[in-house]
Amino acid sequence: MVTIYGVMRSRALRNIWLCEEIGLPWRHVPVIQAYRLADPAAPDAPFNTASPAFRRINPAGLVPALEDDGLVLTESLAINLYLARKYGGACGPADLAEEGLIAQWTLWAATEVEPFSIQILQNRVQLPPERRDERKAQAAIEALRAPFALLDAALAATGHPVGGRFTVADINVAEVLRYAMSAPDLFATAPRVAAWLAACHARPAWKKIAARREAEPA
Repeated sequence: MVTIYGVMRSRALRNIWLCEEIGLPWRHVPVIQAYRLADPAAPDAPFNTASPAFRRINPAGLVPALEDDGLVLTESLAINLYLARKYGGACGPADLAEEGLIAQWTLWAATEVEPFSIQILQNRVQLPPERRDERKAQAAIEALRAPFALLDAALAATGHPVGGRFTVADINVAEVLRYAMSAPDLFATAPRVAAWLAACHARPAWKKIAARREAEPA
């Protein structure tokens, strides 16, 4: 059984989603981000990314982390590529070409989309209202119009980034695009992207973990 460290309100959600999709048993160790705590070193502080016991697992002090058969992995998207390769079934690559395409779309999401989608999330949702900067959100929206158009065109063939079916590529890309959902006008210009993301979020595995995420403290 794999062990996933990190709360649901973190990038650990990506890994938990994949485990649920492929029916892989997983053990959850909630690790809250230290920046969310007034004093992460307090004696009564919950297990967090600054806790010495967690730093022994990931010295970088970031979630998620994965333990599997003595292997420790960090970086959520890399964890998903590993899990899909080892356990993935239909969510994993069918051959070397699909493995390359899954990596391509995963890295595309990480480099071309997430730096901007996170700006939208932070400046429209996460930050306290007095610290939000709508100019940064608008700049991020404009920067994402071309990547959204590219994905929209790619989805025209089969409705999925890779293989004509739901794979780990869908999870990795959807989780990055989710950060931009407070910019509906951006999705309005990419209707296939909007429909595809809605279909991803209609899946039973997503609904299950989304409910658990909502039950966590914000």
